[in-house]
Amino acid sequence: MKKVILTVVQVLVMVALLFWVFHDPKTRAGMWTALGHAEHHVGWLVAGFLAYGVVEFLAAFRWFILLRVQDVKLPPWRVGALLMLGIFFNMFMPGGTGGDLLKIYFLLKEIPTKKAAGVLAVLMDRLIGLMGLILVASVIMAMQYDWLKSTPDSRHLTWVLLLILLCSLAFIVSSFLITGLGLAHKLPARMPMRDRFIEVSVAYNVYARAWPSSLVALVASFGVHFASFTVFVCAARALSVHTGSPGEPLISLGALYTVMPIILTIAAMPISVAGTGVREVLFVLLLGPLCGVSKADATMLSLTGFMLMAIWAVVGGLIYLLYRPTPHTKLREVEREVLELEHEVAEGE
Repeated sequence: MKKVILTVVQVLVMVALLFWVFHDPKTRAGMWTALGHAEHHVGWLVAGFLAYGVVEFLAAFRWFILLRVQDVKLPPWRVGALLMLGIFFNMFMPGGTGGDLLKIYFLLKEIPTKKAAGVLAVLMDRLIGLMGLILVASVIMAMQYDWLKSTPDSRHLTWVLLLILLCSLAFIVSSFLITGLGLAHKLPARMPMRDRFIEVSVAYNVYARAWPSSLVALVASFGVHFASFTVFVCAARALSVHTGSPGEPLISLGALYTVMPIILTIAAMPISVAGTGVREVLFVLLLGPLCGVSKADATMLSLTGFMLMAIWAVVGGLIYLLYRPTPHTKLREVEREVLELEHEVAEGE
């Protein structure tokens, strides 16, 4: 019932925000005009598509390294296939079923004798990605804070991003302290996220000893984030997004790289389906007041960037349909099996 309620809320939020974006006929007309510019700049669309390919390549490379630390030796192409499965479910599945859940499920079918190692590698992959985001976003905000606080909307959204990053950092620091003090297994049995804290403590111990590999994975995370931002930079160039009316300068690269951490981080929250609606509104609220970009251009930029990423997710869906060696199972059963396994791993460690 909780998952059904979450799905309904996500769909309602998505519909409401998309209505706000699309209800104005002038905005819809302006979006068609912006899309027409892309016909003359197909090369930028191809560049954006390839940029997200770099995202997936670096993410697969990061996960491959972390799996090797656990002595899980899967072929690189198999690791990439599992990653693409996760991308598909993250982008297209509403509710609480995420890509990590499916990655764990299918990974463990590949390595049935190393289940704990597989769970920890997926967990550490997410943690290192989060650490990379915290560092990238913090540096960008520190460098551009005066500009970001120049309008009410951008100032408020910057504080929202800061709150998300602080909560994430608090989880990382608290789990690190619990690990360092040896308190993981002394946590109350009914404490929320107890299993996850124990898994994190074990992951810290394993990957701290293999710190050179962990450092390489962190550097790869920087590339993942900047390549994600670059997808939308290429989309902006393809659409000829201007800082005002056509004929004025194109929006600067610095402006786009500054707002993208805010947009992608907030849109990644489980507010709507795949961030749809939330992402478009954030582009409008940030690029309009800060850069003078029209609502139509900002919306079309968001949709174009998303479509470039969605193409890769469709590839992940095709891989899912053809994937072997395990038969397809109902998502409810997948979730139950993974949660039971995570609990076994936590108790076993």
